[in-house]
Amino acid sequence: MMENEKQLTGREKASYGLGAVGKDMVYMLSASYILYYFQDIMGVSAAAMGIILLAARVFDAFNDPIMGVIVAKTRTRWGRFRPWMFFGTLTNAIVLYLMFSAPPSLDTGGMIAYAAISYVLWGVTYTMMDIPFWSMIPAFTEGGKEREGLTTLARSCSGVGSALVTIFTMILVHALGDAFGHGSGSQEVERVGFQIFALIVAVLFVIFIAITCLAIKEKSTVDMETASLGQMFRALISNDQAMCVVVTIVLVNSALYITSNLVLYFFKYDFGGTAWYQSYTGFNMVAGAAQILAMMVLYPLLRRFVSSIRIFYISLAMSMLGYIILFAIASLGQNHLVLLLIPGVLIMAASGMNNVLTTIFLANTVDYGQLIRGRRDESVIFSMQTFVVKLASGLAALVASLALQAFRLSSTATRSADQSVDFSAGVSMASKMGLRMVMTLIPIAGLMIAFFWFRKKYVLTDARLEEISEQLREKERS
Repeated sequence: MMENEKQLTGREKASYGLGAVGKDMVYMLSASYILYYFQDIMGVSAAAMGIILLAARVFDAFNDPIMGVIVAKTRTRWGRFRPWMFFGTLTNAIVLYLMFSAPPSLDTGGMIAYAAISYVLWGVTYTMMDIPFWSMIPAFTEGGKEREGLTTLARSCSGVGSALVTIFTMILVHALGDAFGHGSGSQEVERVGFQIFALIVAVLFVIFIAITCLAIKEKSTVDMETASLGQMFRALISNDQAMCVVVTIVLVNSALYITSNLVLYFFKYDFGGTAWYQSYTGFNMVAGAAQILAMMVLYPLLRRFVSSIRIFYISLAMSMLGYIILFAIASLGQNHLVLLLIPGVLIMAASGMNNVLTTIFLANTVDYGQLIRGRRDESVIFSMQTFVVKLASGLAALVASLALQAFRLSSTATRSADQSVDFSAGVSMASKMGLRMVMTLIPIAGLMIAFFWFRKKYVLTDARLEEISEQLREKERS
């Protein structure tokens, strides 16, 4: 299993955290803005984008687990994980830039094909680096507090990367588009802005992961027996706790991604104003700060007094309360940014803690699986995390796309040459109310299901985990 080596150094922790920042900058750019980019800027219909995004996730149902097996079979002098991390990062960065560089001269069919091919390639290359990145945690940490501490740090840094992109994307897209765009219309400004911003994110991504690969080395000394595809699925099915966490991740992330996909449209077509993206940036800045502080401060503080499971229930309650307040404020027609910050802080603070908690829960199932099956399936288990997170984003994008199609929030108005247009003026009240309901009530339903499912199925309490660790140590000694 693991040698009794010294604990991780500050340099190793910081390097791994930096990689998490770059990784989630890329993921958030794709997850939150790919629908907006192709639908509202490049003119692809919302229905077509919904099908593309969901179909890509179905493809990942086969791609992600296979990647987990490939990683487990890898043997190089640089280890099992780092070669895939770096190669996957490099190719994903290239695809990311190309994905946000769609040629505007393409016709409707060509643009749909470009969106579909580039997004599928992005998912494949992201999987190549994401699975080994998270699979490394059990391979170079001891169990218990060291692993939980690194997981908390990595998820906190992931939240920083997500928050940076969420906060600054639209304001930088407009600034870069104004500086380098050749057209005067809103569409051309955003098209050029996204292309340049994607290039900046891609370069940072490669640099950050390169630092991680240079600083982190695996400490596991066991030559793990690799699993076939059939054995892999049996491993997942036999690990009831892993399956419990997987379903929970899908439900929790779907709720968040539905909102993150539609909140941009809410500010543009409902909240309104000629500088709607500045209000959107302000909202994300406060909500993003709440997410980061929740991971770095609130979660560690609560963890001193209560278990991770109880913190998870608290975070679900915070999210649902935030959605209820958001729906009430929007339904009353209140368009004061300060009021919207209240639910924004609650939802994103809860999301920050959930990011940490779900990864900890999943890492715990590796030890549980080793106890009941006699093998550590890090790559297998964490390949499911990558898949279910992307599945959640695909389902959320489909729901958002159908909502945009039904409420007629199309890209037609965006093509105005006048950048000072108030886009909310031409949207009916029925469409605005429908948008509000989809981005709040559906997430509430998903979070409620997640609560009852997790409460019934998850049994890896702190006491049970200590028992598992002791049993594994006894097996090692024998």
